[in-house]
Amino acid sequence: MKFHSRLLAPALFTFASLLSVPLMAQDWVRTGSNLGNERIRLAAADFKPTSADPQTPALKAVFDATLYSDLGNAGIFDLVSKSFAPQAMPGSPQEINLAQWSADPVNAAMVAFGSLSTANGRLLVYGWLFDTRNTANPQVLGKQYNEAATQDMARTVAHRFADEIIYRLGGGINGIAETKIYFISSRTGSKEIWAMDYDGENQHPVTHLGSISISPRVSPDNSRIAFASLGREGWAIRMYSLELGRMVSFPGGSTGGANQSPAWTADGNRIAFSSSRSGDPEIWIVDANGSNPHRITYFKGPDVSPTWNPKTNAQLAWVSGRTGLPQIYIMDQDGSNVHRMTDGGYAVSPSWSPNGQFLTFSWNRKYGPGAPGGQDIYVMDIASMRWLQLTHDAGSNDFPSWAPDGRHIVFQRQLGSQTDIWSMLADGTEQHQLTRSGNNSMPNWSWK
Repeated sequence: MKFHSRLLAPALFTFASLLSVPLMAQDWVRTGSNLGNERIRLAAADFKPTSADPQTPALKAVFDATLYSDLGNAGIFDLVSKSFAPQAMPGSPQEINLAQWSADPVNAAMVAFGSLSTANGRLLVYGWLFDTRNTANPQVLGKQYNEAATQDMARTVAHRFADEIIYRLGGGINGIAETKIYFISSRTGSKEIWAMDYDGENQHPVTHLGSISISPRVSPDNSRIAFASLGREGWAIRMYSLELGRMVSFPGGSTGGANQSPAWTADGNRIAFSSSRSGDPEIWIVDANGSNPHRITYFKGPDVSPTWNPKTNAQLAWVSGRTGLPQIYIMDQDGSNVHRMTDGGYAVSPSWSPNGQFLTFSWNRKYGPGAPGGQDIYVMDIASMRWLQLTHDAGSNDFPSWAPDGRHIVFQRQLGSQTDIWSMLADGTEQHQLTRSGNNSMPNWSWK
């Protein structure tokens, strides 16, 4: 009964030959994302103020701090400490001395620099990225931004410039500085959906339902959030429009039984979810407007927490209790070709990587009375079924969700009675706490 309620409330194997040492495991985790490759030594100069407008100093401070933080969070750079940087602030290509940035102690391979000014309520930013070793043709990137002169826009422009740099130097993979994380927070007295920037800034409520909401999942185009909510008729899949700022109809998510854990296809056309409308919780699929519901699992025991392969939109991973304790399986979209991925322990909350190669999930490998194990986040390569443990000896960790760059994972961590949202690189390094007020859980990283 504990498993059944644990799964509905939303929520290895012992192949000795797969117990690779961490360095070997990290070799396959980095595949396709540049994570784990030799890091590029990058310097980010403070931007040069080029106007006497009173808004300039404050917006420059926000821009400089945000750009530096974004580049440091990317996971692919060896970012030069500000204390090593030359005192001069080059505001244009004509003003930069590349030798200062390529020599010790800076020793940067690349340098980002530029100018910032405000006038008549507008923010004007010029940004460049130069290769310090290519003195003949150093420019890698040049961008201009003209936006409203606000602190929010200064952050946004810094995010955009950072993402341009990350895209150019990170193998053509888009950066995540403008992405959002949706999560559940109880800080207003009820469990509502909240949103924040990828780095934990700008936390704010999205819904005000005064009920219990769980498992938010944002659509690939960032226009809607599907989630489960407890109402007078029980658990239903509901839909919130971010464009309209209100709830919208979703008929297929409330036809009897408990309906939970929605998941979008990468094309945004379908949603999979768990429903007990036919008895046991089973996996169902509906069109994005809530029509054409059909069931794809037919086994005794709960089937919950589906997640689509975003590369194919034709394969799902999910959690099933058909053999006792919850395990993770994969299947085709019609319910055929079922494969069990984990064997032993207590494995829940799968999330499929953007490149379709990996699953991340929460797993207590030594689950049972008196067992010393803990609930930790793991990554598994689907083809080889090799796994890597990402969290160690730090509370109970659950509900991982991939960032669209494949380099980052967000998850919840419970320490004592406090639950918060954390992020980390997909090899388990650089763990950062993002929330600190109230209890916060079930994060979902936006698609873009």
